Amino acid sequence: MTDKPHEPSEEKYLHGYSTEEQQRLYKQARFMENKIYSDIDFSTVTNLLEVGCGVGAQSEILLRRFPHLFLTGIDYSDKQIEQAQKFLETVPYAKDRFKLMQENAMDMSFTSQAEFDGAFLCWVLEHIPDPARVLSEVRRVLKPGSPIVITEVLNSSFFVEPYSPSVLQYWMRFNDLQYDMSGDPFVGGKLGNLLQSVGYQRITTEPKTFHLDSRNPAKRAEMIAYWTELLLSGLPQLLEAGYVDAELADKVKEEMHVVAKSPNAVFFYTFIQAKAFTA
Repeated sequence: MTDKPHEPSEEKYLHGYSTEEQQRLYKQARFMENKIYSDIDFSTVTNLLEVGCGVGAQSEILLRRFPHLFLTGIDYSDKQIEQAQKFLETVPYAKDRFKLMQENAMDMSFTSQAEFDGAFLCWVLEHIPDPARVLSEVRRVLKPGSPIVITEVLNSSFFVEPYSPSVLQYWMRFNDLQYDMSGDPFVGGKLGNLLQSVGYQRITTEPKTFHLDSRNPAKRAEMIAYWTELLLSGLPQLLEAGYVDAELADKVKEEMHVVAKSPNAVFFYTFIQAKAFTA
């Protein structure tokens, strides 16, 4: 993101824009759907703004779960918008129910308090240099009394057993790069403060946790495979920026393989979901 509101972008993004990464986003959305949407109620929303719609992975879920609403998705990346358009055009229940736009979320072109009666953000603020400004802009374009739902990372919560020192070292470098790219890998823990600081009301925050062990081996195996994919999605950028080397990357792959094979493996991660309303 930059301060130029309507120029097409090829801005830096830790995971990149490869076809493989775009497919990973669809897999991620489906994999985490039940956890993310278990407490979301958009039954009163008719015109939803999705900030950072990316490839349309969450857009499809929103249109499927809430068949009465119209969705406007915005993203700063032309590549992601193009992919989202192609994808949603293949979804029968999305027909005539969505519009995608290239927009800067920190300086949107929409009219104040006239466009939308709900907003949704998922894994977006972690990549944005000024999340409070985004939330302020969202509040500006929402009608009074509109709900906003934000789902965000808290990357300090990640833990795996067996002990995997190279994985933890790599994960810290992963977060360091995101932070140095003006993102925030810990923004989930700050959502309450951010929402209050820009005037939202009735703010709630809820930790949502994946704690998987031998009690649910199938789900644990699925999560470990998914998380290995997530870790390695940032590898090209980490190598290019000099944050990790090939030796550490190889150790990460070895340790995650050991975790995947361990009968006593443990996976733990917590993210944060915040809900609030405009005044």
